[in-house]
Amino acid sequence: MSDHTTIWGLSFSPEGNGLLELLRQAGLIDHTVESGSAPAASELLQSQWGSAQGFVVVGACGLVTRLIAPLLQGKNQDPAVVVVDPQGAFAIPLLGGHTAGAEALSQRVAALLGGQAVLTGSSGSQGRLALDTFGKNWGWRRSATGDWNALMQKAAASQNAPEQGAPLEQPALRVKQTNGTQLWRGLAAAEASGLVAGNGEHSTDPNGADPIGADPSNEIDLTIGSERGEGCRWHPPSLWLGLGCERGTSQELIARLVDQELDRLGLAPEAIAGMASIDRKSDEQAFLALAQERGWAQQWMPAATLNAIAVPNPSDAVAAEMGTASVAEAAALIAAGPGSRLLLNKTIARAQGGEQGAATLAIATCAEQWAPQAGQLHLVGSGPGRLDLLTPDARRALAEATVWVGYGLYLDLLEPLRRPDQLRCDGRLTEERARCAQALGLANQGLNVALVSSGDSGIYAMAGLALELWLSQSPGERPSFEVHPGISALQLAAARAGAPLMHDFCTISLSDRLTPWEVIEKRLEAAAAGDFVVALYNPRSKGRDWQLARAQELLLAGRPGTTPVALARQLGRPEEQVSLHTLGDLPIEQVDMLTLVLVGNSTSRTQDGRMVTPRGYPGAELD
Repeated sequence: MSDHTTIWGLSFSPEGNGLLELLRQAGLIDHTVESGSAPAASELLQSQWGSAQGFVVVGACGLVTRLIAPLLQGKNQDPAVVVVDPQGAFAIPLLGGHTAGAEALSQRVAALLGGQAVLTGSSGSQGRLALDTFGKNWGWRRSATGDWNALMQKAAASQNAPEQGAPLEQPALRVKQTNGTQLWRGLAAAEASGLVAGNGEHSTDPNGADPIGADPSNEIDLTIGSERGEGCRWHPPSLWLGLGCERGTSQELIARLVDQELDRLGLAPEAIAGMASIDRKSDEQAFLALAQERGWAQQWMPAATLNAIAVPNPSDAVAAEMGTASVAEAAALIAAGPGSRLLLNKTIARAQGGEQGAATLAIATCAEQWAPQAGQLHLVGSGPGRLDLLTPDARRALAEATVWVGYGLYLDLLEPLRRPDQLRCDGRLTEERARCAQALGLANQGLNVALVSSGDSGIYAMAGLALELWLSQSPGERPSFEVHPGISALQLAAARAGAPLMHDFCTISLSDRLTPWEVIEKRLEAAAAGDFVVALYNPRSKGRDWQLARAQELLLAGRPGTTPVALARQLGRPEEQVSLHTLGDLPIEQVDMLTLVLVGNSTSRTQDGRMVTPRGYPGAELD
């Protein structure tokens, strides 16, 4: 598979041109070739086949198959090819479903176009975890050893077994854990799809019964951990290298030291998250070149930070020279995060042959914080609840996320969109701060996290609290932060009622859990005096049953009792109810926390079952 990241879009029709433009504007594809002929498309495919990550082609599957057939090289070399029909209803991963990421690309395309990804692979079509690719989303690296094709075939045989009474000769999914390393949350997604976690070759359940059976030959040989070995292995980047060296030390010497110690300890190079050292070494060419060559993240730390860490082998000589008693050991422990431990104490290598200088190495393993890449925190507004009311932008954020965090009811409504490789973290209704902290913590660990709110995340939801927590972190440690708007209850209530928001309006929450009631009353009085259309959120609960009547009283001070009011309950859900009333005769007992109360202004009226607010006041001219 190519390591490049460019995605091309090709179209053979005017309708396809529009779809490609949508995908380009969303940042999913980098370059487009519109309304191309077959010869021109063939020429482009030939020129970009070895360097592109993938192609999104709007056209017929047969045409695309004929165009790419002469270019096919192998499962591990070919790029992803996704075919989309001209209406954007279906996205088909034609080539490179797992290894090249075509299934994931098709899901992103479908999310943006409001269509459906048509997955024909064994794992994708059955909603099962793809054992040969799921670790990518968690920042894990796959071993080059092992027969991954055989693994997938055996897993497919197991996944096709009957749910109840499956014979023991059917292969059973087991994941083995090496080096005593905590499997962390990535495995939770795997376990939800049938993998059985174990700490060795033959683990048992809490009751002592082996859930697999007596014959280990029927088990799937998949290992997750930092140790090297034969077979199919996923390596979470759980190791941090602490390095120090004399000025001008050879890159070959440092590489020899690292490789030698990894081999002696039986650790996989794929498990290395990155390297760390004192900031005075941030211009050391050997360090920089080796890190770039091997794809290691880098951390550079001041002497005072390093000196504050207790290490097993402090050095007075190093302290006199560098201002800290430890470089390698302290840097490794800091980079690996809280709860980390040393797998290798400070080890020194000196020049041999044509090498120059000397270097020190320590290796620490992370307790939880494995992913070295930058994390992402996406605030997703899921809308009122119906999937067809979810915005394409929100769909894309959900499709690309590794973890969904949210209140259980809201996640239940989105559950049809969740894939087996996406972990779901449910929270309770009144624990908003804890949910935000959990989502931010996961993003800090390098994951792509969707923090889900109903309606719009920026309206009485999670965006503000999450942003406050995000801003409390130092700029250099923050994950990326993006808010994806959703359709708010106010918008859908207005659409259901008619056209009540044609003039100035405001929203007021009647919940005094976070806002003193005195402040809420001032806002209600101001809304009444300003003759605003008013949307009342959180209007009435069992413990707060008098506030809505008081709000009614205050609003009546500024508009007649005949002012129309819409009660919208369970918007966007099967139990949806919308009814029209007047402010003077508001049926307060019918209102609960699932209701939005929409109060018109002095010019609003109802006619033929619809509520409308004129665009201007009497005598005014429209723009």
